[in-house]
Amino acid sequence: MDAIVEQFPPYREREAHAAHDGHAHHEPGFWRGCVFSTDHKVIGIQYGFTALCFLLFGFFLMLMMRWQIAHPGQPVPVLGPLLEKMLGPTQAPKGAISAELYNSFGAMHGTIMIFLGVVPLAFAAFGNYVVPLMIGAPDMAFPRVNMASYQAYVLGGIVMLVSFFIPGGAAQAGWTSYSPLATSIPTDGQVFWLIGMILLITSSLLGAVNFIATIIQLRAPGMTWLRLPFFVWAQFVTAFLLLLAFPPLEAAGIMQLMDRVAHTSFFLPTGLAAGGQLAHVSGGGSPLLWQHLFWFLGHPEVYVLILPAMGIVCEIIANNTRKPIWGYKSLVYSTLSIGFLSFIVWAHHMYLTGMGTKIATFFQATTLAISIPSVIILTCLLISLWGGSIRFNTPMLFCLAFLPMFGIGGLTGLPLGLAPADIYLHDTYYVIAHFHYVVAPGTIFALFAGIYYWLPKMTGRRMNEFWGRVHFWGSFIFMNVVFMPMFAQGMEGMLRRMADGGANYSAARVPGVPDTLPNDIMALHTWILWGAMCLGLAQIPFIINLFWSLKHGEETHSDNPWQATTLDWQTPTPPPHGNFAQVPRVYRGPYEYSVPGHDTDFTPQNEPEIAKPAAPRISTPAH
Repeated sequence: MDAIVEQFPPYREREAHAAHDGHAHHEPGFWRGCVFSTDHKVIGIQYGFTALCFLLFGFFLMLMMRWQIAHPGQPVPVLGPLLEKMLGPTQAPKGAISAELYNSFGAMHGTIMIFLGVVPLAFAAFGNYVVPLMIGAPDMAFPRVNMASYQAYVLGGIVMLVSFFIPGGAAQAGWTSYSPLATSIPTDGQVFWLIGMILLITSSLLGAVNFIATIIQLRAPGMTWLRLPFFVWAQFVTAFLLLLAFPPLEAAGIMQLMDRVAHTSFFLPTGLAAGGQLAHVSGGGSPLLWQHLFWFLGHPEVYVLILPAMGIVCEIIANNTRKPIWGYKSLVYSTLSIGFLSFIVWAHHMYLTGMGTKIATFFQATTLAISIPSVIILTCLLISLWGGSIRFNTPMLFCLAFLPMFGIGGLTGLPLGLAPADIYLHDTYYVIAHFHYVVAPGTIFALFAGIYYWLPKMTGRRMNEFWGRVHFWGSFIFMNVVFMPMFAQGMEGMLRRMADGGANYSAARVPGVPDTLPNDIMALHTWILWGAMCLGLAQIPFIINLFWSLKHGEETHSDNPWQATTLDWQTPTPPPHGNFAQVPRVYRGPYEYSVPGHDTDFTPQNEPEIAKPAAPRISTPAH
């Protein structure tokens, strides 16, 4: 395979030269250059801004859910009248959140944050912009497929948002959409959810094929597999996860859609009762089949979220410690191991479905096995800090916080991988805390780091360091205020997806049995609400800083302001159409920092080797 990259594809080489020829290229107009662009950089920016908007919307849904949990039945401050006007008195009576609306917010919060927020930002936005630059390619392998991928993503997001305003409201069966609840629940929002998911899955599949083809075929001469930056490896494995795990869920989505609109019974069992009466279905389907198909994607999806984040953290740590990353090959092989093992651990989400002890033992073993390469990656990143001349800028602060936050998320997941412990912790707030420590202060911190790190390449301007630090410390403190108490709530037995936060459950006391949920555990809901509100306020400096810096940020006056070694920093700023004035050639690995004998503490991958003068030959006199 390494021999393939020695000859850059001729038609791509012509494109790269044509991009810098005034007679061969002209600037496209607004619609062609911004809306219907096939340039990977424009598409990456489109993905990035769209995903950030969805993340903000999903965060607002969470704030309203936390208000309802802390103050059940009370009108939402400020937004209450607007909710009643937009969604109707049935879903938001007198500005309060009904149980049905809470269920909709819960289902759509999970769906939006994962499938419309984090995955498009981590994989599609950063991947589209950075990967072709890092491997020395002029664009993605299939630019029009790339554009179609973004358009399918936007269309899927619009379908999801529209579902809030149809009769009955948005989907209410949770982000996992379990049958038979998802099929029998009386709202067409579930149909919109399924259509939206089919569009989003199609978008991800188009992107995955494009990334795999690009990384295999369009690497610059000399860019062998073990000279790829770790971020590219992370995106490469992530693309395979999407390509192999999403089709079963797309097929399942189509089958569940048929169960709702065509009265089939793929997931509906015989004898199903709804509302105290037997449902009019043919029966014979299996609700557990949906769970298997969903979680076959659901667990690889966790690594779709975390692997690009690990790649971003690796690039920034290597750059800001000014030393080679420790254990580069271990990182690569661990990532490949995660990609393989992630397909044989899905049923650890299903211990309560009555599986036998032998199959449960198998999934326990594979779950513990997949933790090993994750620990290896985290260890390599931690050891890379040792002896480094660390620059504590904003991207590095977010990366340093990522390490312990991901560590907490990973360690707290081990009990959930063991059937005896999972029986007690399943569907409690412990699961929410574990998952969010991986995704929120884990993955999202890495994404913030990536924005601060690569924005100078995109715009030629830095974001303000002072407000970046304000954003970091506010986010770091209040992320823990929000999610750390949930571990205690979960271990006390507080179940998730309760619109009142478990208030009625706690009040149902049995004589002679201690209170199910102590008052101090219930009181944590209020602390979490205030922590979530402060976390939202902590994002205001980031939003203002981002948009201010696009026009008024400090100019970098350099194409390589971070003094980085990878090819993405060896292009003009911002990179032009075609990226490189001439096809780059790679001479070394991606992290040549502080190499003895060099004039600077970094050596770019495309810098030719300097021939050392031969030592003078000393003749030995004859005796």
